[in-house]
Amino acid sequence: MTDDLAQYGLALSVLLFVLLVGLEAVFPRKKRSMPRGKRWLTNIAIIIVDSVALRLMGPVVAIAAASYAAENGIGLFNWTSLPGWLEFLLALVIFDLAIYAQHVISHKIPLLWALHKVHHADRDLDVTTAVRFHPVEIILSMLYKSALVLLLGPSVLAVFVFALLLNLFAMFNHANLRLPLSVDGVLRLFVVTPDMHRVHHSTVKKETDSNFGFSIALWDRLFGTYTAQPAAGHDDVLIGLDEYQSDHPNELWWSLALPFHDRYRSKAGYGYKRNSS
Repeated sequence: MTDDLAQYGLALSVLLFVLLVGLEAVFPRKKRSMPRGKRWLTNIAIIIVDSVALRLMGPVVAIAAASYAAENGIGLFNWTSLPGWLEFLLALVIFDLAIYAQHVISHKIPLLWALHKVHHADRDLDVTTAVRFHPVEIILSMLYKSALVLLLGPSVLAVFVFALLLNLFAMFNHANLRLPLSVDGVLRLFVVTPDMHRVHHSTVKKETDSNFGFSIALWDRLFGTYTAQPAAGHDDVLIGLDEYQSDHPNELWWSLALPFHDRYRSKAGYGYKRNSS
């Protein structure tokens, strides 16, 4: 069953990825600043590295953790008698809030930020950015999610649906996709839209430190981390990190090594501070 769910989830993710690539080409939201070919090769190569990293995790994946929790009566939901539909909805909401908190923490703790900035170093934002994460961050994130599963004890279906929604929404809100402003205005009342998340990838620090949500839009408004629009406007907002406005983020080995050394930051044109204006 777990393998079947994973295959269905992968198929849906691939379909959405292809669909968004096509829509980005027809309805681009922002002009690219970097050549797409090399950038995509690097981002897709990181996907492959991340896939290998996840394979090495073996049984410590969220769905396997849910099966283990159910079989052994572990977790809050296995100790209660709530209706199945309510447990399902609560699991989705709690997991989404936990991912929001994880994202905030990844910006606040220097060690975690060192890993997470591989994602933010991308100088253009499109559907491939959604899967541009350092493999060590992917592994830590999977451990975090698995610990949450063991703590809550949700159903395998709830874990699968949440993992699928998280993946689909991440691709959607990173897409370089132009939505009508009226549609964006309504959607962002409920879910995170591409325009809403693009603010988070601005080089301006106060904008980078906002709009942390991936799917449910409520959390940023509730916890005071919401920024409606980038100060420079979507056409002119500078994407990435100030200290890495070069060709280096397009390089696979540079991107993988980025968290572990500082020598690139010492080169001409690189600084240690992000734009705070």
